[in-house]
Amino acid sequence: MKYVKVKVNFSDRVFKAVSDICKTFNIRHPEELSLLRKPRDPSKKKKKKLDDQCEDDAFELEGPLITPGSGTDILYIGPVKGNIYSSPGLYSKTMTPTYDAHDGSPLSPTSAWFGDSALSEGNPGILAVSQPVTSPESLAKMYKPQALLDKAKINQGWLDSSRSLMEQEVKENEALLLRFKYYSFFDLNPKYDAIRINQLYEQSKWAILLEEIECTEEEMMMFAALQYHINKLSIMSSENHLNNSDKEVDEVDAALSDLEITLEGGKTSTILGDITSIPELADYIKVFKPKKLTLKGYKPYWCTFKDTSISCYKSKEESNGTPAHQMNLRGCEVTPDVNISGQKFNIKLLIPVAEGMNEIWLRCDNETQYASWMAACRLASKGKTMADSSYGMEVQNILSFLKMQHLNPDPQLIPEQITTDINPECLVSPRYLKKYKNKQPGYVRDLITARILEAHQNVAQMSLIEAKMRFIQAWQSLPEFGITHFIARFQGGKKEELIGIAYNRLIRMDASTGDAVKTWRFSNMKQWNVNWEIKMVTVEFADDVRVSFICTEVDCKVVHEFIGGYIFLSTRAKDQNESLDEEMFYKLTSGWV
Repeated sequence: MKYVKVKVNFSDRVFKAVSDICKTFNIRHPEELSLLRKPRDPSKKKKKKLDDQCEDDAFELEGPLITPGSGTDILYIGPVKGNIYSSPGLYSKTMTPTYDAHDGSPLSPTSAWFGDSALSEGNPGILAVSQPVTSPESLAKMYKPQALLDKAKINQGWLDSSRSLMEQEVKENEALLLRFKYYSFFDLNPKYDAIRINQLYEQSKWAILLEEIECTEEEMMMFAALQYHINKLSIMSSENHLNNSDKEVDEVDAALSDLEITLEGGKTSTILGDITSIPELADYIKVFKPKKLTLKGYKPYWCTFKDTSISCYKSKEESNGTPAHQMNLRGCEVTPDVNISGQKFNIKLLIPVAEGMNEIWLRCDNETQYASWMAACRLASKGKTMADSSYGMEVQNILSFLKMQHLNPDPQLIPEQITTDINPECLVSPRYLKKYKNKQPGYVRDLITARILEAHQNVAQMSLIEAKMRFIQAWQSLPEFGITHFIARFQGGKKEELIGIAYNRLIRMDASTGDAVKTWRFSNMKQWNVNWEIKMVTVEFADDVRVSFICTEVDCKVVHEFIGGYIFLSTRAKDQNESLDEEMFYKLTSGWV
């Protein structure tokens, strides 16, 4: 919702142009972002023309200028003076922290913060500050995809990274969306990434408010509480920053404290387990294998989780014998089905087999058991075991995500004076307001406000940056996170389906329900090719598995670039120099060498 007028080279390839834009804005890892044409709402053709005209008028303003507080902030960036790469140490590993890790405010004057970048002339802090949704009407005006097919059509608008803006008929003063294209966020660090984190927070916030991604009602109230908290702290942070706009920090002290934190390693437990053995889980779990026309429910089994496999026995005593069921979770789809108030902790597994996917449901008794088994399932789906260093962190992330959704049993703890500054219609998606459409508007407002404030008690102690990071992590925990949809017709198939592309897999999906029909992991991929004449993408996997499909609503180049882009991102490592290998990106994504 912020419009920035910035000079870019129209003859540069889009990948290079995005990299330059991100350097201007101090956003690290520009390879994760790209430019997207604005989605058109087919039901509002005439109105859209008027909106575009207003936008064009806004771009005629001269600057540097910012109009904070308006529905869409406009920041003008004039011609770049000197070299935008001249900011010293901006991308080096030893760089001094540029942001306060607590509230995201700049640690040094803007001239040092942005070097010779034109942003230093204006107020760059505005890009690190979240603006609340101003009114329910502004939310209602925005385009909401109604079905999966609508979501897939939004992805028609991604620009080709290997061609220039001019080749793709982007006009001067045209509004493009700068968005995270690839859902693989490398090394998010509050000390360097306040603008990057805010951009991610805004993208996740709008995805939830505009119903581009599904979430439960409990999750929605948690997201609303985090938004309310972030909005409050953003106002306080802006006021503090205006009073301390030139606060200086001794660079040596900052570097020493940064080194101290690095050496302490985050104060994790120093007790190491036996690294020669792989941890195992064993407990009674209820298991359900849904079949058509079945009335059978969950059956309790003694389940053991070893390596990447679950073995189910009729009782603990029989666990030394042959299991009644055994399943290898490598390459499976793992989906949560949780209702905190209803004490429902289910894990849905779609396990790949030759003819498609086997569906298995696991039901856990409590949050602790669920977190342990869910974390193990997620790692096993990626071919990792519980010996992996990320297992403990995954368990803790799941538990903290569940904790944020708890309702406080004592509503008297909510101070009455803060209920007036909540605008609940701007914090939840329209779907949850429609649930109460037969109720009085005032009653609905009070009810949702009370629920948001209850959820707010779980997050009230968080700092601004921590709240944004928790919001992003909660977004990443949603079942549909990170899947980009395209409408496709598979070879041998008779109807239109969806192809979903995630950071580690391709998913064949039912277009009406969104259910996964089949999953293929990139780790098993040998190669992929495009037949440019008939616009067919063919992907070859291990064991002579070939997947071929034609994209019906989008150029197959877009899909090809998504696959190649995720392969490119998977090669990144923390010990590498942070300079981008542009040629490697083009080799993997352009379709020609």
